[in-house]
Amino acid sequence: MEENDFNPKLSETNQAEIVCSNCAAKLEFEPGTTSLTCPYCGTKNEIEIRDESIDELDFEQFLKDAEVGGEIEEVLTIACNACGAITTLDPNVVSGDCPFCGNKLIVKSESTSKQIKPKSLLPFKIKAKEAQESFKKWLNKLWFAPSGLKKFAAQAEKLAGMYIPYWTYDADTYSKYKGQRGDDYSTTETYTDNGETKTRTVTETRWTNVSGRLNLYFDDVLVIASKSLPKNKTDNLSPWDLESLVPFDEKFLSGFRTETYRIGLKDGFDVAKVKMDPKIRETINTEIGGDHQRITSLGTTYSNIKFKHTLLPIWISAYRFNNKVYRFIVNGRTGKVQGERPWCWWKIALLILAIVGGIAAISYLLG
Repeated sequence: MEENDFNPKLSETNQAEIVCSNCAAKLEFEPGTTSLTCPYCGTKNEIEIRDESIDELDFEQFLKDAEVGGEIEEVLTIACNACGAITTLDPNVVSGDCPFCGNKLIVKSESTSKQIKPKSLLPFKIKAKEAQESFKKWLNKLWFAPSGLKKFAAQAEKLAGMYIPYWTYDADTYSKYKGQRGDDYSTTETYTDNGETKTRTVTETRWTNVSGRLNLYFDDVLVIASKSLPKNKTDNLSPWDLESLVPFDEKFLSGFRTETYRIGLKDGFDVAKVKMDPKIRETINTEIGGDHQRITSLGTTYSNIKFKHTLLPIWISAYRFNNKVYRFIVNGRTGKVQGERPWCWWKIALLILAIVGGIAAISYLLG
C-alpha cells in the first residue's frame, strides 16, 4: 500500500450522538472521570473500559496488507482553508472555528478518506476550568504582552479540547560503528620564560581506532502525527503517561474534537529513527570509553518494528494579533502549558526610553 493512501484529511467521528440513559439528552465526557455526565439531569453514565491489552501492530506486515485489513476505516472529512488543519465538527453542526488558527470553518460538502483506526487514547484529565487557570498563570508571567492578550484569556470558550494523533513505535536496532577512543595522559614540557628555563605539565590525547556492534531495543518512541501545531511546543508538553492508555472508545471523544493524522505511518517512522539516534550514539560513546570519543561511521538497521495509533488530549486556543496567529496549548493530562506569544513593541520602546532617560538623569546629576 502506498504511503499516499494514508494521507488523511480532517476526520469527523463516525459515532452517533451518545445520549443519556435517563433523559436521552446528548452526553459529554467529563475529564478526570470514566463517565459521561448529562448537562440536564446530572446523571452520570459510566464508560465501561474494556479489559483488553493494547497491542502494537506489525509495521512491515501492515504496510503490505493494510488496504484489505480491518484496521482501516473511512471517515467524513473537512479541512481548514486558512491553515490546512484537519479537525472535526460535532454531528449536525455545519460551521465553527478552527482551533488552530481561529478561522471560520464552514462545511460546504462532505468527502471521505481512509485512515488507520486509533487503537488507544489518553482520556482528558484536566478540566476546561483548570486548563484556563493554567493558561492565565502562563500569560501573567509574560513580559511586554499586548493588553488584549489577557482579555482574550478571560474568554473560556476560546479554549477547545482536542484529541491529537500520535504514533508510537517499538523496534530492535542493530548498529555497526567505527570510531576513535581518546585517552588523556600527562607529559612534561620545557619552555623559556624571560630567559629562564621552566617546566610544566600538559595534557595530551592518545587516539586509538575502535569498531563495534550494538543492539538496542526501543519502546514507545512517541511521534506526533499532526502538522497543525509547532513541533517544539508539542515536544515540550511531555511527559505523557502512556502507561495509562485505555482501549479506544468513541465515548471519550464526546464533547471534544479530534484531528486526523497528516504525517503518515512510514514518514512517522522516519521521525522515530531521528529520535532514536541520540540514544544509539550515547550508548556507543559509553562503549568506546576513554576520555574522548569520535564516531566516524555508523550504520543502523531496524527489525521487529511495531506501532500504535493513539490519541492524546490537549486544550488549545488560537489568538490573532497584527494578522499573525499565535497558539497556546495545555497538556490535557498534566496541565503543562506551552505557547507562542506576541510582543507589544510600544511597551518595550517605553522601557528603553525610560532606561535612557534614567541614565541621562543620573549623568546630569553626577555632572
